Amino acid sequence: MKQPRIVIVPGWRDSGAGHWQTLWQERMPGAQRVVQDDWASPTRAAWVGALTKLVLQGDEPVVIAAHSLGCIAVAHLPPEAAAKVQGALLAAPADPERRAVLHDFAPVPYAALPYRSIVVASSNDPFCPVRLAGAYARAWGSEFVRMQNAGHINSDSGHGPWALGLALFQSLYSEELLAIS
Repeated sequence: MKQPRIVIVPGWRDSGAGHWQTLWQERMPGAQRVVQDDWASPTRAAWVGALTKLVLQGDEPVVIAAHSLGCIAVAHLPPEAAAKVQGALLAAPADPERRAVLHDFAPVPYAALPYRSIVVASSNDPFCPVRLAGAYARAWGSEFVRMQNAGHINSDSGHGPWALGLALFQSLYSEELLAIS
């Protein structure tokens, strides 16, 4: 079996220098980041298209680390791309119905994902109520981790390298596949 490829899927407006996604990418050899043409005014077709294209490159399985709107883009993957996903960490999913600029991503799919996934949400995320994140997790067949008062689980809420997230992400792999020092 081929070693999975790591795909980082940022949310709306990308993930900056101190964000856990950026820090992980810098420390994970071969990790690839989805790059969007328009980070400020996202459209579902463009975002899901860019993600699909990256996932379908190569023939190895993919393990995804998604944040915010990136989680919703992952949920919208077409079947041929979803079939290549081995696992996904879906941190602080967005609620596209709460912000007009994200409305193109609604409705959020409520179908089981065909791979192991972990949804991590915060009790006080300003961009998605924890109950909605829990509903996503149930619908997607995901494991659900509820963090207390963790904000949007980004650098603004103090989650630089985010050790808990890294441990959850590593659980999507065989132990020997990901060694980060």
